[in-house]
Formats: sequence, structure tokens, C-alpha cells
Amino acid sequence: MDLTKEVPRSPNDLLAGIVSLPRMIDKTQADAEGTLGEYDVDCPHDKPVLAFLGVDYPTFKAKLKDLKFDTKAVEAWAKPLVDKHSPEAIAAFNQSRRAWAPDAHSQGYFDQLKAQVAPNRTDVTTWFKLLDLDEKRAA
Repeated sequence: MDLTKEVPRSPNDLLAGIVSLPRMIDKTQADAEGTLGEYDVDCPHDKPVLAFLGVDYPTFKAKLKDLKFDTKAVEAWAKPLVDKHSPEAIAAFNQSRRAWAPDAHSQGYFDQLKAQVAPNRTDVTTWFKLLDLDEKRAA
């Protein structure tokens, strides 16, 4: 996965029932291959997913390397970690992630990026929507 030439999957994409996991596979693979480009790992986008799974980034990265970044294998590994949570907790997690908005620390960067990719869109108030627009996915 070369994120200097392509974009990762959408933050809205699901795997093992949770959002962002496919995107994290892509970013972690690029990190392991030295092709992360402008993207970050173990960042404010990833940390809630890692916490929900109950693993830290070094453990996550090592496991994905062992699984050769295969989406089906990662799903088989992650599903029992996700299933430790109730269906209601999983739904609440996904909803909270999709509603993730900039905080005081990230508002300036959010506004700058929004001005570039969606200057007239008043409906762009979440990171997931902005990332999809920035990466040329309909949002």
C-alpha cells in the first residue's frame, strides 16, 4: 500500500463491525513499507479504534504484519476483540466515530482543509466527511 500514490479506504468502511479498521490496515501497511506519505498512524483517528480493540499500536502493527495485512485474516483476528462489546456499545462506538468533530487543537487544520476541498459546504462538520471529500470520495 503506497499512500504516496493512492489513498486509504474510507473512515466509514467497516470491518469486524467497526468503522475505520480497513483504513487502519491500509495506513499500517504503508507505515510498515515506508510509504505512509502525509498520513499518520497511532493518531487521534486511530487511537479510539485501538482502545476499542484493547491493543496498542505496536501490537496492532505486529499482528497485521503477521497476518500479511490480509483483510479477511485481520477481520478474523479483530472480530473476537470487537465481540467483547455489546451490540449497543459497538453501534454507539461507530456513531461516535462518525460524529467525530474537530476540537480546539485541530479546528484550525480542519478549517484550512475544508476551505480547500469544500469551501461552500456548511454540512461538512466531521472529520469522516472531510476526509472522504479530501480523498475524492462522495460525501
